[in-house]
Amino acid sequence: MKAAVWYGKEDIRIEDVQEPEVAPGQIGVRIRACGICGSDLHEYYSGPFIIPARPHPLTGKSGGPVILGHEFSGEVVKVGEGVKRFAAGDRVTLNPLIYCGECHYCRKGENIMCTKLGTVGFAWDGAFAEYGVFPEYGALKLPDSVTDDMGATIEPLAVAIHAVNRSGMKTGDSVAIIGAGPIGLFVLQACKAAGAVHVYVVEPMKARLETASRTGAHAVFDPTAVDAGKGIAGLTGGLRADVAFDCVGNQASFDTAVKVTGRRATICVVGLALKPIEVPFIRLWGHEKQIRFSSGYQDEFSTAIAYLEDGRVRVDDLITGHIPLDDLVEGGIKELKEHPDRHVKILVHP
Repeated sequence: MKAAVWYGKEDIRIEDVQEPEVAPGQIGVRIRACGICGSDLHEYYSGPFIIPARPHPLTGKSGGPVILGHEFSGEVVKVGEGVKRFAAGDRVTLNPLIYCGECHYCRKGENIMCTKLGTVGFAWDGAFAEYGVFPEYGALKLPDSVTDDMGATIEPLAVAIHAVNRSGMKTGDSVAIIGAGPIGLFVLQACKAAGAVHVYVVEPMKARLETASRTGAHAVFDPTAVDAGKGIAGLTGGLRADVAFDCVGNQASFDTAVKVTGRRATICVVGLALKPIEVPFIRLWGHEKQIRFSSGYQDEFSTAIAYLEDGRVRVDDLITGHIPLDDLVEGGIKELKEHPDRHVKILVHP
């Protein structure tokens, strides 16, 4: 089969590799669509990042070679011994978390906190391939109304729904989203689906602001042109936002999240900060603001499927490119890196 294999920094090769065998408790899936994630860009330009440097305790994977890709949909073509929930012909997506099921956190149902956590596409061969084998426990069936392309957006939508859950956002809250990249735009729709009364988006790229407006933002702000804090204050009677989602993860985005939120507000950090961030302690303390963090997802995949099925979340405006597997690097990874104003989500069709 053909696959995109990561060997190291800036070294992904499209190769013919042996089709993996389906072991007990696993399903074999013909990949229909797989989204390119920001973490895939990190692995290409700076990896190993999430790819384990030492043999993973559950999978044995260590560095390259490994097949990337974890946001996907496909069709079951084989089932391993003991598999009960799936049969050949079922359309599926996957919660790509690999967990032990035995540690303190797994026993509490908090698999994202597993002490041996791994992820398909990093510690297990992923879906930038014609075919893949995955654990049954992570797979979910797709209803007929959820297309293959929609199915490939369920993973990042689950990230967004988890962020909403982690933030403690309540029905009727006003929300500010800092950063209208893929996750920020999914958080926008997840907040509206969960009952936010107003959602404001802060983003410097004009094209992304336009996408935010089309997908439900009540007002958008370019922080290089206006003071977003004052703008949101003017729309909320001076109260500013009840919840802010920092979907970027740097000093400027965190500072903006502080400015756009009111007293006793919550700042939920979703973006991955690669450098330390200074915190204005006295301002947060005086206004009793909270900082929370959101990483990945728990069990939000079923909710994501339901949101797509009933139309509360629409992804047509977020899917901005379709490419074959051979074009993963030039037409996908490099295109996203060099032209972020043109794209939100590029799908690979192996």
